[in-house]
Amino acid sequence: MNTEKSKKIYLYLAAIFIAALVVCNLIANKFITIDLGFKTFVISAGVLPYPITFLITDILSEIYGKKKTARIVWAGFGASLFVLGVLLLAQQFTAIEGSPVDDDTFNKVFGNSWRVIFASMTAYLCAQLIDVRIYHFWKEKTAGKHLWLRNNFSTVFSQLVDTTLVVCVLFLGIRSNSEIIQFILDGCLFKMLCAFIDTPLLYASTSLIRKKLGLKFGEEVKEF
Repeated sequence: MNTEKSKKIYLYLAAIFIAALVVCNLIANKFITIDLGFKTFVISAGVLPYPITFLITDILSEIYGKKKTARIVWAGFGASLFVLGVLLLAQQFTAIEGSPVDDDTFNKVFGNSWRVIFASMTAYLCAQLIDVRIYHFWKEKTAGKHLWLRNNFSTVFSQLVDTTLVVCVLFLGIRSNSEIIQFILDGCLFKMLCAFIDTPLLYASTSLIRKKLGLKFGEEVKEF
């Protein structure tokens, strides 16, 4: 196996994962509607890039194993905290006169309350670590077969945990119970649809990486 090529692919996947995660946190405060014909979803804009993070963790889990995937999850957590810390630091300084972005605009867009930060980070860490564990549980149970099964089982369950935690921490005591339930249902259903859609992408991505690294189906990179 080409060790250098394995390291490069791992690095590229980690970069995409962390970039998608940071973007999720930056745009999470904007809520949007998506009309798919059969249903109109009300979701946070942060949901749009979030399924990419679960696709990446499933690719990493399949090719590099549980430990190396968990490293990226923790690295993403650290990167997100760093970004949020920089945003909080920037809030402490007053914008100069004539600044393209004044203090009110900056604070409105990036002035995340403790509820938003706590919700995002707690949900992310719990959901991603659950995703990795469930993925490998089913991988062991099926002896490396049925990739679609572990992909969808791990992603659907972890997305349910993620959506429930985020919505409850953000809106419990602020919105009505019916609104909270609707936000959870819309978020979960939309993420489940994304999970089903990304299954062919997982097959294609892992197949391509295996060919490049000379791995058999179900085989993981041991060391690099």
